[in-house]
Amino acid sequence: MNRNATIVAPQPEAVEAGAAVLERGGNAVDAALACAFVQGVVDPQMTGIGGFGSMHVYMPKRGIHEMLEFYALAPIAATPDMWLDKLVGQSRDGFGFILKDNISEIGYLACCTPGALKGYETALKDYGTWDWADLIQPAIRYAEEGFMIRPHMHWYWAKDQRGDGQINTIDKLRFSETGRRVYFHEDGSLRRVGDRLKNPDLANTLRRIAQSGSSDIFYHGEIAQQIAADFARHGGLIGRDDLAQYSVSRAEPVWGSYRGKRIASSPPPGSGFPMIELLHILENFDIASMRHGSTEYVRTLFEAMKRMTIDKDAHMGDPAYVDVPVEKLLSKEHAAALADEIKRGERANVERLDLSQRDTTHISVIDKEGNAVAMTHSLGSPSGAITDGLGFMYNGLMGRFDPRPGKPASIAPRKRRASSAAPTIVFEGDRPIIVIGAPGGSYIAPTVAQGLINMIDYGMGIHEAVSAPRLVGVSNSIDICNRIRRSVVDELSREGYSVVRSPQTYAFAALHGIRIDNGLSAGAADPQRDGMAISVD
Repeated sequence: MNRNATIVAPQPEAVEAGAAVLERGGNAVDAALACAFVQGVVDPQMTGIGGFGSMHVYMPKRGIHEMLEFYALAPIAATPDMWLDKLVGQSRDGFGFILKDNISEIGYLACCTPGALKGYETALKDYGTWDWADLIQPAIRYAEEGFMIRPHMHWYWAKDQRGDGQINTIDKLRFSETGRRVYFHEDGSLRRVGDRLKNPDLANTLRRIAQSGSSDIFYHGEIAQQIAADFARHGGLIGRDDLAQYSVSRAEPVWGSYRGKRIASSPPPGSGFPMIELLHILENFDIASMRHGSTEYVRTLFEAMKRMTIDKDAHMGDPAYVDVPVEKLLSKEHAAALADEIKRGERANVERLDLSQRDTTHISVIDKEGNAVAMTHSLGSPSGAITDGLGFMYNGLMGRFDPRPGKPASIAPRKRRASSAAPTIVFEGDRPIIVIGAPGGSYIAPTVAQGLINMIDYGMGIHEAVSAPRLVGVSNSIDICNRIRRSVVDELSREGYSVVRSPQTYAFAALHGIRIDNGLSAGAADPQRDGMAISVD
């Protein structure tokens, strides 16, 4: 038994909904699901019922420890070479591919079959205790009555991504009639921070789902008919069979260790295993002896991150289609060999096609019974497509597939695209001591690893750990936040490294975690986003 329960997420409205469930006796899964439904309303370009995700569930009294996977699937009509002649390049972080006219990023061709709603329903049936309609009610209220636009939401809507060859989010918001009505004023200007945003169509859709008692209306019933008809009208690939044949999957978590702590995270196609590989490499260094943010620290983490990225790029894919050598990549021998390269001064090279922050959210929860949930769910990136009358935006995940046949991430019918999510639980013996995860695309694995290093090597508390200065190394440039000293950049530049400074004070994914000490849990939300943590006695 724990002395309290805690929930943390990037959206305060969603955290409050989850905390209210905990206060009324719901378990960690119930709270996570209430939070998730609200996130799809109050952060609708990050997640929603048009998206996908995975839930890491630990329920010790029931003997449950597994990953519930509800990843989006490529449409049945997709083919490996369908876009080969459209390939232009790849984003610098490796998260996605750039095609001619951005056809895989915006509109109906960008969408994979969504799995989120089936995942939420399955989680409630298998692990939860609450009524389906009760869990959805707070989300309906926010969609109907509205909520204030928060700073991070608006920043994401307005940021300029054209330098990376990608479509700006504001153009996706304008793509549909619903988007133009919901996200813009009548004069065509984008709604501002503090404006109230209402989405009555989404409220009605959620009400229909709540009243129906299950996700069947979405995958087999009236909403499925609306979705399929809309995709057919607009030349999209998702049809009735894609929805009707959708099912969730389950997997055991992958395991690793760091300084004697046992770490469980997501298996392929999730990115928990690259995150663990990174920790295994860094375990060969005396990280605690390095000043946090120093030249030695940045250089060591960067070279380890590049090697993790090279392995991920070479092997990551849907294990139903690709043989992913997880055991080899997570072996301590493999990690030691990579660490030896770093110690010898060898510099790894991350290959990208010629030519960030991504569109995801996270929830961490632990309840008084010791049940823990780390759940990362997403749109991958928003497609801009919204079926008239339904109110929710579909994922834009097709742009994450590699349009070159024969690659681990190549397109195939009903294939799951590799996910960057790494929902993680850390154990001391058999007792969970950290529940953590982050949104942030390719930056998630290095960010979660740094959060764990901050706590395990540097003895930071949860608040300090999620907000400490970070770097990422998923290309041949070192990306650093604006709180790493300029003298460090000067030293690294003299050594021949390319260093890119983010203008953001808090940058690169967004950690949301919980630490449990002597049965007392405390959570912290990354200051980069708008979220918070609530503990319930």
